[in-house]
Amino acid sequence: MLSQTVGYTATALGAIAAAGGKPLFIKEIAEAADIPAPYLAKIINTLARKGIVATQRGIGGGVVLAQDPTTITLFDLAQALDDPIVQQKCMLGTAECSDERACPAHKFWTSHRNKEVDFLRETTIADIAAFETRRRMKKTRSG
Repeated sequence: MLSQTVGYTATALGAIAAAGGKPLFIKEIAEAADIPAPYLAKIINTLARKGIVATQRGIGGGVVLAQDPTTITLFDLAQALDDPIVQQKCMLGTAECSDERACPAHKFWTSHRNKEVDFLRETTIADIAAFETRRRMKKTRSG
């Protein structure tokens, strides 16, 4: 499972992508993604340093994606934010998972982890943006 930080990040970047290149302020993104603004500001700062988003202060400023949303994957976000899911840790402890070590959980964990990583590499911010757009449309219709 992804950390809350990566989940928040995916949702926030989905909101940014759905804006179609229009810069959004942190407050707008936080409201759209239901994320605490101060926490989101720290995440955005990290992502800007990693080249995933670009930020501009002042009039006409805000946050935009620095890359096409079809090229930013959940794996990229997990790596940028040091999520444990991208670290090759043994399921039974803190040692590195390897064929040489091959603990009792190794076969299961390697297969399971590879499926998770494949999913993260295949799922893009464009996918998240499409989901968020559909979710907001349903919410608007029912509310």
